[in-house]
Amino acid sequence: MSEQVQQQVALVTGASSGIGRAIAQRLAVGGYHVVVCARRLERLTTLVDEVTHQGGIISAIPADLRQEAEILNLFNAIRQQWGGVDVLVNNAGLGHKEPLMSGDTEHWREMLEVNVLALCICTREAIQDMQTKGGQGHIIHINSMSGHRVPGASGVYSATKHAVSALTEGLRLELRAAGSPIRVSAISPGYVETEFAEKYAKSADHAKAIYSQFPVLQPEDIAEAVWYVLSQPPHVQVHDILVRSTQQPS
Repeated sequence: MSEQVQQQVALVTGASSGIGRAIAQRLAVGGYHVVVCARRLERLTTLVDEVTHQGGIISAIPADLRQEAEILNLFNAIRQQWGGVDVLVNNAGLGHKEPLMSGDTEHWREMLEVNVLALCICTREAIQDMQTKGGQGHIIHINSMSGHRVPGASGVYSATKHAVSALTEGLRLELRAAGSPIRVSAISPGYVETEFAEKYAKSADHAKAIYSQFPVLQPEDIAEAVWYVLSQPPHVQVHDILVRSTQQPS
């Protein structure tokens, strides 16, 4: 697999921190040419320096995934410089604690635009690349356990992740109907120690309380799940991996 991987370009969205950062590092160590995108260029630059020092091949292109023009520019840059995407990891996502009864419309919109619409646009563009390059390829959505059940007071966030579950199966059906060998998979984590909880509740204390209840997952755990999915032979498509801490109750 290593020789094949060295010829492949893997795009990881939302790679400036947390799960996306860990995935980018894992794929680069595994031999992929990794392209990372996020809004925070300074963090991407730090990641590029670290991975390059470790001997990996990695490139950074800043992009705001709420802007379709920036997504299209991102993919065009990859096509021009490296011939297009072979693997897409749709990792970019965010949550706001904004209930349906009292939530802020702009925060709802941001979740829908990043978690759902940007994922769709990136998927469409990546498939075009994969078809141009001969029809092979793999798309991985970083979903959530909230895409399989609805925790309290998170109806809108959970709705965006249920959409990812539907989009994973919907794309699988489209690809099968088209006779395409492109594969689609999802990874659905439970609690992972990242910046997510603090941003979700706008509280560092809330994040500390969540992550100190029991040993939660680390970003590297999800990166290994992504590697497992990509390591399967062409006839094996892992549809979804639900992964939670052993002590997580739901």
